Amino acid sequence: MSSDYDYSDEDVDYYDEDEDMLSAQENGSDSSDDEMDMDTFGEDFKLPQRAARKSYEVEHEPLPQSAVEKLMATDVEHISGIFGVDPSTASLLLRYMNWNKERLIEKYMDNVFAVSVAAGISPPSKSLPSSAAGPERSQGVSSSARSGGLRRPTRQTPAPAPKPEPFMCPICYDDSQPAFTTLSCDHTFCIGCWNAYITSKIREEGEQAIRCMAEGCGIIATDPFVHSALGDDNATWERFNELIVRHFVGSNPNLKYCPYPSCTYTVSCPAAASKSALTTIVPTVACGAIATPPHRFCFGCTIESDHRPVICGVARMWLKKCRDDSETANWIKSNTKECGKCQSTIEKNGGCNHMTCKKCKHEFCWVCMGPWSEHGTAWYSCNRYDEKAGVDARDAQSKSRASLERYLHYYNRWANHEQSAKLSVELYNKTEKKMEEMQITSDLTWIEVQFMKRAVDEVEKCRMTLKWTYAMAYYLEKGNQKELFEDNQRDLEQAVEDLSELLESPLDAENMLTLRQKVTDKAVYVAKRNEIMLEDTAKGFLEGRWTWNVSVEGFD
Repeated sequence: MSSDYDYSDEDVDYYDEDEDMLSAQENGSDSSDDEMDMDTFGEDFKLPQRAARKSYEVEHEPLPQSAVEKLMATDVEHISGIFGVDPSTASLLLRYMNWNKERLIEKYMDNVFAVSVAAGISPPSKSLPSSAAGPERSQGVSSSARSGGLRRPTRQTPAPAPKPEPFMCPICYDDSQPAFTTLSCDHTFCIGCWNAYITSKIREEGEQAIRCMAEGCGIIATDPFVHSALGDDNATWERFNELIVRHFVGSNPNLKYCPYPSCTYTVSCPAAASKSALTTIVPTVACGAIATPPHRFCFGCTIESDHRPVICGVARMWLKKCRDDSETANWIKSNTKECGKCQSTIEKNGGCNHMTCKKCKHEFCWVCMGPWSEHGTAWYSCNRYDEKAGVDARDAQSKSRASLERYLHYYNRWANHEQSAKLSVELYNKTEKKMEEMQITSDLTWIEVQFMKRAVDEVEKCRMTLKWTYAMAYYLEKGNQKELFEDNQRDLEQAVEDLSELLESPLDAENMLTLRQKVTDKAVYVAKRNEIMLEDTAKGFLEGRWTWNVSVEGFD
């Protein structure tokens, strides 16, 4: 009897090693041919590699408001899942803790009720009096039972229900309002008052945590409540969401809102989130908004411009000094002198050369700055210029004047480049006229004359760099590194002035092509010098080559 499990030698497939090896070699040769073909044509499928980031650039990511809202929604969903609360409650908890999830989880798990009260979610508990705890249980038997008999039931006519009095809003005292609403605190107000109150808080005060209207109540209105109270006012609702986004960005050290007016973009830059990082980098970022010129600002400080190559701490010091000193420095230099004893600044208010310091009562000569006691009776003339006391006084005076001269040297050049950059609008207008003139007097098209505009852009950018190099040079300690820095500064400044001169030169139809070549070559050279300036300075910060003549925040 045969079965399905019986087999014969004829049915067996024999294993042949030679055939298997041969087939493997054939398959291998086919696969290698395929690989060779892909290698041959693979260059056509390779994506272009991203350019390497320069040492003076910082890695950052522009984020539109929708992207920030997604980050917020992720945090809200995370907290909502952990605590088992609705998203609106999770949002209030996060906003109370400035969007610090770890700290919120720790505090919430430690005391749920205390955090809920502090966040404006739950009202504080009130101890109930004993009379309100519930109806007391009767003890013993009823009077009828005590009497031992049954009382015959009597029919009573039910009293008519009292007519409910209309509710009066405690804000507007209007009892004709059709709709009322309340938060979890049970403070009831009419819809109209809620709408006016919430709109005022959002529009005028910029509040994203709107408390109950009742005096002393700390309950915060949830987002759905705010939305329902605003009704069809979509503009105010969008403004409310924008305020929440701003609160989220302001609470996150890795994020910063673009400071340009009406711009809603945010920049993420974790590399510049710590103060220690700001001693080695200048975090200049762009928000990504489509604008001309692009929105560039410093991520690490409140200076709303590109202040490369100088770091934030030095830039703030320089701006503070300019605010304090620049307005009066020239007047002080021209109209005052310092007392030879206490170095107080003194203004001469009369014709007599006999001066008396009001602070230390030191008497000296205005002409030679020497002590007045050595002048004898020469009240209005001074002929004792070589006496030691007069020499010492003039030395002190010279040191003070030298310090002022040094400051004015750097400030005047800083202000000059700033003023030149501000005049870029006028230069743009002149350049556009020249570009139109080039089209008329030559065979160049509008695209071919764009080299003038690119050159103007390069000049403006390099002048901003030069402006801040003078702020940095003022605080650099004397030495070889400062000399190298000033050499790069000199080369860049000379190149920028040469390019500016070419842009201001008159147009000549015969030399149009020559001018185009000169401007293009000089613009490329200026861009290269600017890159060398920024690159060397940035490497100096990373290598710790720069030393300062004053105490700078973050440096020992």
